[in-house]
Amino acid sequence: MSITDWPLDDRPREKLLAKGVDALSDAELLAIFLRTGIAGISAVDLARQLLTRSGSLAALCSAPERDVCELPGMGPAKFAQLQAVMEIARRALREKLVAGDALNSPSAVRDYLRLRLQSLPHEVFVALFLDAQHRVIGIEELFRGTLTQTSVYPREVVKRALHHNAGAMHNHPSGVAEPSHADETLTQALKQALALVDVRVIDHFIVAGSGVLSFAERGLI
Repeated sequence: MSITDWPLDDRPREKLLAKGVDALSDAELLAIFLRTGIAGISAVDLARQLLTRSGSLAALCSAPERDVCELPGMGPAKFAQLQAVMEIARRALREKLVAGDALNSPSAVRDYLRLRLQSLPHEVFVALFLDAQHRVIGIEELFRGTLTQTSVYPREVVKRALHHNAGAMHNHPSGVAEPSHADETLTQALKQALALVDVRVIDHFIVAGSGVLSFAERGLI
C-alpha cells in the first residue's frame, strides 16, 4: 500500500506537522528524507530496510559513498543530500556554540562534538578555544591518530591557544567513552602547560559513537 493511501495521522510528513519531530520513529524520519519508495515498497518500509542493513541511523548517515549507493533506493544524489543534511546540522550547532556561552550550553557542545566526531574511523584531538566570556572563538582539529590512539603535544596546544588569544578551552579527543590513565595524565599535562599562559582548561570530553563523557562531570578536572 502506498503512503498516500494511509490515514492522514499515520503519514510521516503529516504526523510531523501535527505532532512534532519527536513523535516520529527513525524510519519515519528517514522516509521523509527519501520522499518515495521503490516498486512495491513504501518509503517507510524502505527506510526500515535501510536501517536494518546499515545497523543504525548513525551508521547510515556516516557510511561512505560506495556503501550508501549500494543500498536499495539510494544513489549518488541521495548520498549528496544526506551529506548536506548532516553538514547543515553541524553548522547550525557550531553557530549556536559561537553565539552563546559554552559553559551554559553543555548540550550544544555535546551535540556538536557527537555530530562531528562520532563517525570518524580514526581518533582525533579537537580543541574549542573560548574567550574570557566563554564564547567559542575557534574550533580546530589539532592532532589526528590511528583507530585507537592519538599523540597530543601540549606545546602545540599552547601555541594554538595563544594564536586565538584564548582565555579558556575545552579539549575533545575522540575514542572509547571512558577515561583511561593516559587520558587523565594528558588532561593534567594540558592544565599545567596552559596555566603558564593564563589559559584554563574547562573540560575534557571523550566521544565514542553516541557516547560523550565529560571529565568535569566526573570530577576529574
